[in-house]
Parts: sequence; C-alpha cells; structure tokens
Amino acid sequence: MASDESVLRMAAIAAVLAVTRQQGPDPAEQARKLGLPWSQDHRRMMTGQASLMRSKSQRSPWR
Repeated sequence: MASDESVLRMAAIAAVLAVTRQQGPDPAEQARKLGLPWSQDHRRMMTGQASLMRSKSQRSPWR
C-alpha cells in the first residue's frame, strides 16, 4: 500500500503536468525538433559540415 507522502507526490506531479499541457506546446519540446530542411542545411553549412543533401546521399558503411 502506498504511503500518504507518495500519493501526494503523484498527485502534485499529475497537477503540474495538467497545468503545463493546458498552456500549449512545451517550448523545450519545440527546441528539440530539427526544423525545416532549409534550417538544418543552413546550420550544417555554418558549422563546416557537409550539406544535408550530400549527407543523405552518402552510402552507409559496411557493418
């Protein structure tokens, strides 16, 4: 049987999740998305990596 403290902790977590979901999409989740292909390609080129088209066209190495 769960203790009163653990029940209260679970209720508090559920309440926080319910309130944050009512406020719309989580900004942290939005920041984890890759974005448009143009944005991905631009970031890759600015950091000196191969373009997105070139990286996707390369063959995978033998395993």
